[in-house]
Amino acid sequence: VGTYILTTALLPLLEKEADARVITVSSGGMLVQKLNISDLQSGNGTFDGTMVYAQNKRQQVVLTEQWAKAHRNIHFSVMHPGWADTPAVRSSMPDFYQKMKNNLRTEAQGADTVLWLAVSSEATKLPSGLFFQDRQPVPTHLPLASTHSPPEDEEKLMEVLEEFSQKFKSTSLG
Repeated sequence: VGTYILTTALLPLLEKEADARVITVSSGGMLVQKLNISDLQSGNGTFDGTMVYAQNKRQQVVLTEQWAKAHRNIHFSVMHPGWADTPAVRSSMPDFYQKMKNNLRTEAQGADTVLWLAVSSEATKLPSGLFFQDRQPVPTHLPLASTHSPPEDEEKLMEVLEEFSQKFKSTSLG
């Protein structure tokens, strides 16, 4: 809901700018998850932090695609930085880090695409709403994966996030 609240709060200002861009840093981890609008709070079943993370990253991709359709004056992108050697990877995924530490990207390599999306005129020549890695649009679904969602689920995500954000706003004001 944080990505949703921040971005929707900025939309009125961004709509007024000539070269407005919104870039969301997601993860290739979302490739293993189908959008699940029935359990957005991850309250059902056994909690699995890795799968919750992947679900959240899938939601960010859907949000980006939906915003790109709704806000034609803003260029939306979502990206995967690749697996980079960061403190977060080291602390949250120690086993993965130990196995992969010699193959991870540097932090600068991980930041390359998000910076390119933010400043490059080439980036805005590509359609809004795409998912990027290494400065290239890449698919949001693996071949033969069952991760595609019906449009009504994607629309429902937007509705539910709006409801959550309204509750958050009323709670924070009261």
